[in-house]
Amino acid sequence: MRLMSGQKGQTLVEVLVAIVILGMVAVPFLTSLSVSSRAIMVTDDKATAESLARSELEYVKDSPYNFTGFSYSIPGTPPPWDPSRTALDSCYATYSVNVTGVPIDPNTSVPVSPDQHIQKIIVVVYHQNNSVLTMNTYKTDR
Repeated sequence: MRLMSGQKGQTLVEVLVAIVILGMVAVPFLTSLSVSSRAIMVTDDKATAESLARSELEYVKDSPYNFTGFSYSIPGTPPPWDPSRTALDSCYATYSVNVTGVPIDPNTSVPVSPDQHIQKIIVVVYHQNNSVLTMNTYKTDR
């Protein structure tokens, strides 16, 4: 193949300019991939924590009313009404859930004793010992 007049190939300067332009495009792209990956992990943690919290709230709502109030953690100490329940499913190995039921005054929402047939239920979900989510609801003695 014959070279056309005036064309002798690429110079070192042209190659360096092309590499710099490629770097200017690649660095922000790779940075955005890293940030997106981290955002997905945080979102997954939040979704898992919300699922655990909602499950525990439903479990407490369906359980018998406990007039003394209660506090338990899963895994850890079981709820007072179900001593067989001591662990989460193995797919939640790095999570733990703390549940507290506190008798409150229905007019002021201040903790009281004796129980006036309404409790504030607080569920806190931890992932690797960091609090991820806190949810509250109320339970009444029907």
